[in-house]
Amino acid sequence: MTRDDGFAARVRPGRLRRAVEAWRRVEAFHEAVFAARWRHALRREARTQADTMRALLLLETLGVDNPVAYETLDLIPYMLADLHEWHQRMGDPEFGDPGVCC
Repeated sequence: MTRDDGFAARVRPGRLRRAVEAWRRVEAFHEAVFAARWRHALRREARTQADTMRALLLLETLGVDNPVAYETLDLIPYMLADLHEWHQRMGDPEFGDPGVCC
């Protein structure tokens, strides 16, 4: 082995494996202590924001003036993809005319 072999040649495989395992333990600790506590609240907030966006897009498709119409116009096709999941979560088993969603 020469001195110019680089970092991989200088580090023993056992040390590298232990370092990777230690890093994984640090990540698991961080997940358990910091992220897991607020995961439910973060998901609820993300769902609320997504519902607000869907409501704006739905109102726009119905002809109601939308204050952010320029930014949301391109999102209408994406909204239609998850319309079924949204209206069921809002408590409406069927949405719109026959053939529109359900």
